[in-house]
Amino acid sequence: MRGALLLWLRLAACALAALPPALAAATAARAEDLSREEVSALLAGAARAGRPADLGGRTLRGLDLSGLDFTGARLVGADLSDANLHAAKLQDADLSGAKLRRANLVVTWLIRANFTGADLFGANLQSLVTSTGLETSTREAPIFARANLSGARVQGRLGHADLTGANLSGVRMGADMRNQSMGLIRAELPFARLADADLRGADLGRAVLRFADLRGATLAGASLARADLTGANLAGADLSGADVAEATFTNARLADAKGLDDAKGLDSAKGLDRGAR
Repeated sequence: MRGALLLWLRLAACALAALPPALAAATAARAEDLSREEVSALLAGAARAGRPADLGGRTLRGLDLSGLDFTGARLVGADLSDANLHAAKLQDADLSGAKLRRANLVVTWLIRANFTGADLFGANLQSLVTSTGLETSTREAPIFARANLSGARVQGRLGHADLTGANLSGVRMGADMRNQSMGLIRAELPFARLADADLRGADLGRAVLRFADLRGATLAGASLARADLTGANLAGADLSGADVAEATFTNARLADAKGLDDAKGLDSAKGLDRGAR
């Protein structure tokens, strides 16, 4: 019996070695997948030891991680695609370069979370917890610099958040007017840093972008209908084909902005000082 087991193990090793490199790597990665129970145990062990949990590069794809406390955890390069992070705590966590494609981040704690260069394509980020008080601040805002949020659904308070150079093409930040029984729920990004961000085709309808830094941002084909851009810096931004119907531009800076004259709904835009260009 023991000889047969050893023979099977040798044959399995040979079969793995004979696989194409890409397939062999994928097979090895699957062998390293963690379960929710294992992740929970790792987090608990790190908490007892008084140190941050290190899950960098680990595969947590598709796991139900709802409600778990990842405070301060290192998740650099981890794969959390399709994971359920509902009400999870990612406060002070480092998710730079992580994959969170189609992940559920509803009611997730993101205070000081670092998503630099992370891939959040198609993710669901709603009702986010981004501050310990009633107001957002630079000190507590999450970081999404150079992150991919294309096609994501984003609603919640992201004031002062760093989205510099982020890919937000096709992002859905507009208010859903069919579900507003508890007040207007929309993306709120006052003082957010969106310089050089790609917002092509983004839905920013009714979004709050007061005093946001949108210098050099690409807003071609985006919907800014009824958005509040009071005091926003749009210097050098591309607004070609954007819908600005009833948007508010009071005291906005539009020096060298492109395509504004051809924007849709320009006649109903409020506070637009063309002399500021």
